Amino acid sequence: MAIKIPVIFLLSLLAVVASGAKTRNAQDIVESSFNYMRGNSSVSTVKMTIHRPDWERHMTIKTWTKGQSDCVFRIVAPPKDNGNGTLKKKHEMWMYNPKINRVIKIPPSMMCQAWMGSDFSNNDLSKTDSLIDDYIHTLTGTETQDGKKVYLIKSMPKPDAPVVWGLLKLKIRADNILLQESFYDEDLELVKTMSNAKIRMIGGKLYPTVWTMQKADTQDEYTQLEYQKIAFDQHLSDNLFTLSSLKSFRRR
Repeated sequence: MAIKIPVIFLLSLLAVVASGAKTRNAQDIVESSFNYMRGNSSVSTVKMTIHRPDWERHMTIKTWTKGQSDCVFRIVAPPKDNGNGTLKKKHEMWMYNPKINRVIKIPPSMMCQAWMGSDFSNNDLSKTDSLIDDYIHTLTGTETQDGKKVYLIKSMPKPDAPVVWGLLKLKIRADNILLQESFYDEDLELVKTMSNAKIRMIGGKLYPTVWTMQKADTQDEYTQLEYQKIAFDQHLSDNLFTLSSLKSFRRR
């Protein structure tokens, strides 16, 4: 004999299931995206183009990242910049200039300054776990791009967090790909926006291979990063992320 279940009960059950399926916590979305985009570790080669109305500058950079906070950048071209390096560990950063054979520690007050004259700051380029640890994230809505769901997230700094931005706005696709990050000052005025594009398979996963940073008050000035190759979850020695390695670097 078939058991009859009241229709109202079924409708209530379906509503609960549907609600649970739709709801994602903003913190979880940001963490999942951060971990997806960074991986446990990565090795990449990136072409940087600094564009200005009357000139362009090009650099080729090799980068290594490990965990959520450690990273090394090394300029390999052009020849005049070859060997310049940057090390980021936790909240500390050092830069190495081979011409003077000197390592310089970057104070926290300079973390928001331009890296090598680009529109990316020292902190932007390192993309460490400050986004996860120093901000409170709120899901403000969703939209659709190319048939895929995109989460709109507002990120406000935690009280006394050691950050420069008064507000971040993120667009994160449902498959964890960061599409856009907008940076606002303490007065909540837009300063610059990073947009990611040309999503394709690279390094075994879908990944945006072109990242463009543009200031809000400029029309024809921007810096673009183009990933030429990237490999994720490589075994990287902790010794790579040390000051001695920064000075004694050999091409890998």
